[in-house]
Amino acid sequence: MPHLFDVDDLGPEDWDAVLRLAVCETLGPLLGGQGVALLFEKPSARTRNSTEMAVVGLGGHPVYIQGAEVGLDVRESAEDVARTLACYHRVLCARVFDHAVLERMAGALRASGFEVPVVNLLSDQAHPCQAVADTLTLREALGPLAGRALAYIGDANNVCRSLAKAALLEGMDFRVASPADYTFSAEERGALDAYAAKVGRGGTVRLTDDPAEAASGADALYTDVWTSMGQEEERAERLRAFAGFTIDEALVARAAAGVVVLHCLPAHRGEEITATVLEGPHSMVWRQAAHRQTAMRGILAWSVGGS
Repeated sequence: MPHLFDVDDLGPEDWDAVLRLAVCETLGPLLGGQGVALLFEKPSARTRNSTEMAVVGLGGHPVYIQGAEVGLDVRESAEDVARTLACYHRVLCARVFDHAVLERMAGALRASGFEVPVVNLLSDQAHPCQAVADTLTLREALGPLAGRALAYIGDANNVCRSLAKAALLEGMDFRVASPADYTFSAEERGALDAYAAKVGRGGTVRLTDDPAEAASGADALYTDVWTSMGQEEERAERLRAFAGFTIDEALVARAAAGVVVLHCLPAHRGEEITATVLEGPHSMVWRQAAHRQTAMRGILAWSVGGS
């Protein structure tokens, strides 16, 4: 089954296929009235709306399920929830706290003979659907991305991990500017270097603790909130650690003249990004949000064997 846990589940050919399917205007009703389960342990405005509308656009029927409705690993195991949903649905999409839950679900489906793909709508480790939307936005704004520089300023979190792999598949120079305690580990960095070599598209990863260095000459600047859902108790500590890592007009001025600014939202204006940059002429944030639906169209089409 073509499960999608993170971007590196897609080889270069599959990656290109997802992006091609996302913008294809002649896909037709690939889901043909079949159900798609949308299991949400964590709420999200963009993920729910984009996925539901992508399912509808492919002729399917989305069913939104809150975590409390199934009592994941409380009232019923993740494995049993997955097998139950597979009785009714063509695809199982899940937004979870723990990445291992996705792997357990897929393992249970495989062991029980269910041919139902599992799609990661977000976990603590990865956000592949966001990375596809980001790439679609960057391609639209910049054209071919090979050799372009993308600077991520902030916490090297789940969004950053998936974005790094997408950038390597595009042959980009991916730069990460984070405080020392919030950057990729040596093991993660090594895995990304190995992935770049495996992909073979000329992409690179560079780490720094200097936002100005990362932004210098960059074709795109990207950021995310410093305190994600579930990290509220760390907020004060994170605000101190990330002081100086705001994407503001001074940082934009260090980038390339036609720099594109991205943010996966929700945004905390005045923290990771200023209001003037978020609403300014370089911002592609709302186009990026719109491409969440485009991305889900490609991912769902790929997962059911669309061509």
